[in-house]
Amino acid sequence: MPKISDARRDARRAEILEAARRAFAAKGYQHTSMAEVIAEAGLSTGAVYGYFEGKRELFAAVARTTLSRRSADLEAAAADGDPPAPAEILEIVLRGVLSEGFELPLLLQLWGEATVDPEMRGVVNMGFKELRNAFRAALTRWFEAHPEHAPDGAGPAAEGLLPVLMGIGQGYIFQSAMFDEFDSRAYLDGARRILPG
Repeated sequence: MPKISDARRDARRAEILEAARRAFAAKGYQHTSMAEVIAEAGLSTGAVYGYFEGKRELFAAVARTTLSRRSADLEAAAADGDPPAPAEILEIVLRGVLSEGFELPLLLQLWGEATVDPEMRGVVNMGFKELRNAFRAALTRWFEAHPEHAPDGAGPAAEGLLPVLMGIGQGYIFQSAMFDEFDSRAYLDGARRILPG
């Protein structure tokens, strides 16, 4: 049997991840079976299991991929000129998550699974470490460009604001997923009013 190229293997893996994302978005993590993911992918059982051991690994990979792309979004935004302000950093990340169709309730499910599953907890911690680093770098660039907001220096200012900005983002995700009356625009407008810049 001929070996497939690395590029073809990566493309097939991405195809399976996209099918899993659609399946999880439709029914949630707990209510989605591997058979449904396989059907969504339109591949054989062996083809899917050749890339992923099971549903947990698939869910973790979907989440990891989504979070790692947010780092690239922030780097691209900074390359366009004036670094984005803290509220814009938040909006870039949230817009990116939503644009991929990774439904916000799935993030809550991931966090919930992480409270009882050490492997999922590791995925969450690894993903958020990468995201924190991207937030930190974006905030540092902005404070360097706007030193009037950073009397003690860009690094300390970024470090101080980092957990607050992450918390505002997590609050957005939680409220958006849980409350029917959630007004995302009002939430982000409020964030703009309290964040520097």
